[in-house]
Amino acid sequence: MATKIVMEALSPTMEEGRLVKWVKNEGDAVKSGDVLAEVETDKAVMELVARGEGVLRKRLANEGDASAVGTLLGVIAKPDENIDALIGGAGAPAAAMSAPSPAPAPPPAGNPVSSIPSSPQTSQGEASTPPQEHERRGANRINTASVPGGAPSPAPSNGRLRSSPLARRMASERGIELGAIQGSGPGGRIIRRDIEQAATSAPAARGAVHRAASSGDYTDVPLTQIRKTIAKRLGESIGPIPTFYLTAEFDLGRIAEMRDAMVEAGQKVSFNDIIIKATATALAQHPEVNAHWTGDAIRQFHRVHIGMAVAIEDGLITPVIFDAETKGLSEISAEAKELAGRARERKLKPEEYTGSTFSISNLGMFGIDQFTAIINPPEAAILAVGGVEDKPVVINGDLQIRKRMRVTLSCDHRVIDGATGAKFLQTLRRMIENPLMLVY
Repeated sequence: MATKIVMEALSPTMEEGRLVKWVKNEGDAVKSGDVLAEVETDKAVMELVARGEGVLRKRLANEGDASAVGTLLGVIAKPDENIDALIGGAGAPAAAMSAPSPAPAPPPAGNPVSSIPSSPQTSQGEASTPPQEHERRGANRINTASVPGGAPSPAPSNGRLRSSPLARRMASERGIELGAIQGSGPGGRIIRRDIEQAATSAPAARGAVHRAASSGDYTDVPLTQIRKTIAKRLGESIGPIPTFYLTAEFDLGRIAEMRDAMVEAGQKVSFNDIIIKATATALAQHPEVNAHWTGDAIRQFHRVHIGMAVAIEDGLITPVIFDAETKGLSEISAEAKELAGRARERKLKPEEYTGSTFSISNLGMFGIDQFTAIINPPEAAILAVGGVEDKPVVINGDLQIRKRMRVTLSCDHRVIDGATGAKFLQTLRRMIENPLMLVY
């Protein structure tokens, strides 16, 4: 029996993926579990594996194509098996594919073509709801305009054009009106080959799109999957979340002395490692800050999982140091370096960047004195850490040069009140300015 290769939800927040590389070619023998392709998710580059055995009969997506979760990418089958019925709706999410019929109709409940793998739900820090078909269809209404040599698409009864997400994306990229295309898929659905044929028959339109994309006035940089996710999630945060900010300046004199002593003893520990440990220790004493907003409750965590923001080439990812309050400085330092290195190589597993209860973003190494960070929902707060600098300060009436650092706590006011956030920063100050408290 033929096996569909679909774009799987390879991370908890993934809604679409970009096919980076095919590992198997058409005609290659395939065993269950074999790596078929590499896929760029919203967080990392991961492997797409075979769910059946046979021969890779057809590849329906090209390297570089972005496809919604559930989209049919290829077919594994016996060498002589007829797969025409499976590839007829190429480019459509599998959940939306239906058998050919005279008029559009929802697929029957038991139709094997309509099944897609379930999305993993391993995240505490990020919730994911796979997009439904009615969201992916968009609002492409019937357009009665036509082009020379083209035929208008028939108007379905619901007033919408039936088209696959891949077809809509290709049409948008090529400047092609869907209303001018006759669909050849099931029920008149517009699929990839229809867009390719329309593009071949309209060279003038393609030329116009090409000239716009290569204009000397600007360059359009396609969105990566991680940049799309950043835009969506942060858009969900800064608008609906009532946020306030608390800024404090800490003295790092004793931390600097402790760090120098540790380095001399062969333990390479950074200021950021110490800040992570101090924050985790303070959060263990303030579960009201180590919390999530769930919509109908405030979830206070008894364990501290610190999300550590790491800048990568095309965005930001937040690997998690789990149970940070129970780990020593050397352990946190080694784990932070290892996670940051694999984050930059896009090799993190989903369980390594989901599940944080609180996040820290440090831009001090870029010469930033102070900034505000955007909360990563459903977390209730995030700590923005500025750079360490020598400043003149008055201590006991004497003017001294001391190492100082500013931090800003962004708080979700639905969870944290001003006094609550201030008390947390007071505790954090004690940890930072008296670092021996971190070793007990």
